Amino acid sequence: MGKIIPDTMKEPPLTQTNKVRENRISRCPMSVHMKNFQNGTSHQDTLYHRAVRSQVCKPKMCEGSIMNPKSLTRSSPVSPPSTNELLTQAIDFINQYYKSFKTSKTDEHLARLNEVANEIDATGSYQLTTEELAFGAKQAWRNAPRCIGRIQWSNLQLFDARKCRTSKEMFQFLCSHIKFATNGGNLRSAITVFPQRTDGQHDFRVWNSQLIRYAGYQMENGRIIGDPANVEFTEICVQLGWTPKYGSFDVLPLILQANGEDPELFEIPPELVLEVEMEHPQYKWFKELNLRWYALPAVANMLLEIGGIEFTACPFNGWYMGTEIGVRDFCDTQRYNILEKVGRYMGLDTHKLSSLWKDEALVAINVAVIHSFQKNKVTITDHHSAAESFMKHMETELRCVVAVLLTGSGWCLPCLVL
Repeated sequence: MGKIIPDTMKEPPLTQTNKVRENRISRCPMSVHMKNFQNGTSHQDTLYHRAVRSQVCKPKMCEGSIMNPKSLTRSSPVSPPSTNELLTQAIDFINQYYKSFKTSKTDEHLARLNEVANEIDATGSYQLTTEELAFGAKQAWRNAPRCIGRIQWSNLQLFDARKCRTSKEMFQFLCSHIKFATNGGNLRSAITVFPQRTDGQHDFRVWNSQLIRYAGYQMENGRIIGDPANVEFTEICVQLGWTPKYGSFDVLPLILQANGEDPELFEIPPELVLEVEMEHPQYKWFKELNLRWYALPAVANMLLEIGGIEFTACPFNGWYMGTEIGVRDFCDTQRYNILEKVGRYMGLDTHKLSSLWKDEALVAINVAVIHSFQKNKVTITDHHSAAESFMKHMETELRCVVAVLLTGSGWCLPCLVL
């Protein structure tokens, strides 16, 4: 594999319309036409030609609205990627990294490419520098097709936990992450990255879907106390020795797995978990519902891929958009399902859909969520502000000649619907 020649520092050519391949004319368009019907501006997107993996949608089927499509789910590899495949992705990433600097670093750039190539040749893999890891994590957020809050991508704080070796050390890193990110309510975006995947048999994993979530208890009579979305995970926690409290808002412990070893259970110190009690600015009875929610949304079950390297444990956080709590968490029928109860408290005709009682109750719940967070000085955004910030982000990216990745129907178009 040896040395990297200077030509590898060039950008790969974009696929072109009518390019002949194997005596056949490609029907793939050179670009995707994007038009903003609000202001009439247009843009030709070509970035998708450089995607390493296929996107969600297929020629005859759109899977964009599916929560967990196969194309966005990664399982343990049967075998590590070939050195040629890894080298190709590594070169592309290193080129992106050095291209991001305004001043040329040609000598350092070429030396780094050679270093990576030699490391892959000798070991079958390579290690990112901390600076490369931070850059890659930010780019991953910047290009996350389902995130509306990407305007904050450059502010992501990296905690490099790649020297971590045990579950106990993982827990210590995660406690530090929660404390930093919560910041007394003035939330800060952060990501903690644990050691990279090697052979798929020694992965570091956080079993929780989020660092902070509420337990769900399936009772013998079929009733569920708490969050129905977490019933199965709660049962796993109990099997591992956790004592259930049978409350509606019990914070689940962390289940952590280091180096492919057996998972271990850790209780999050209560003082690290900031929660907001819900109340409404007009409806005083709303507080009697005893609703609450945690301040920090820290996703823990996603994989980060940078330059062909996979990081299987990399919890990260931004902050909530009000509808995530007020619509999805509180009102989905498969979650806390409080919509009808609130409608009755409001004196609405909940037996007649055409009365639009659901709409009135839904707005009231979301007003309560935003009001409660703001009253307690906890960072949150409403869906209108989030949509405007995304359009601003998109305009900025287009000025930088960077396409904005989007996936599916509705993921970056927030609305107040069930």
